[in-house]
Amino acid sequence: MRELLRKYRPLLLGTCLVLAALLLYSNNLRRKDHTSVFEQMALIVTAPLLKGIDQLVAQTQALWGNYVWLVEAAQENAQLREENFLLKAELENLREIRLANERLRQLLEFKDELVLSAVPARVIAVDASSWSRTVLLDKGTRSGVREGMAVVTAAGVVGRVIKAAPGESRVLLITDAASAVATLVQRTRTRGVCRGRGDMLTLDFALRQEDIQVGDRLVTSGTGGVFPKGLLVGEVVRVTRGDYGLFQTVEVAPAADFSRLEEVLVLVEEQP
Repeated sequence: MRELLRKYRPLLLGTCLVLAALLLYSNNLRRKDHTSVFEQMALIVTAPLLKGIDQLVAQTQALWGNYVWLVEAAQENAQLREENFLLKAELENLREIRLANERLRQLLEFKDELVLSAVPARVIAVDASSWSRTVLLDKGTRSGVREGMAVVTAAGVVGRVIKAAPGESRVLLITDAASAVATLVQRTRTRGVCRGRGDMLTLDFALRQEDIQVGDRLVTSGTGGVFPKGLLVGEVVRVTRGDYGLFQTVEVAPAADFSRLEEVLVLVEEQP
């Protein structure tokens, strides 16, 4: 291409000069009253060129206008995306507040039903190790929380306080293997002890001849010295009776949902 331009450079230069002269001449025609033959020829020759220049200018203006519109549209789109993100975050925050208010309302209604005084607390940490199942609360001895106190939710028993500091306390969940809760089968009043088995519970010391069925609800018996009588512990999901042996095997699903534990009540003892 460069060789071609170099080869025909004189011809191209001459053509450009002629066209420029014709354009200049054509532009000056407006100042004259009469048109000569030569001037008419100049008009005929330069008319297509002037038309092409006009079209080129019009297309350039249109392209520039579209470019400016696209830039403004992109900026507006980015601003709308940012506003949409902020609105979604605000909506999610409002949804969390609504759910927290709903849980607190249920907890306060349950607190009103309790005879004992209760301290509301929030779960601020969960022990995720397989060695123990505990949670950390944001209330401690400054709020009246002491070791051995029962911890519950509106759904059922959660556990008992095993460590208490001024501002925090640690709770051993009833699903921990070291936990034991004296219970009653609500329908038949059969006694037993619920022990933790990971995410589930087992009812120990239930005699084989006792009538225990799937769906039976277990409540605290009030004889363990920690939990008051009548708190819901869980529901029987499986019963196995062997041909031999003194006891039957009873599997229980805890009433409290430990995977969604956020607010709890610590049942505090009134100081004499």
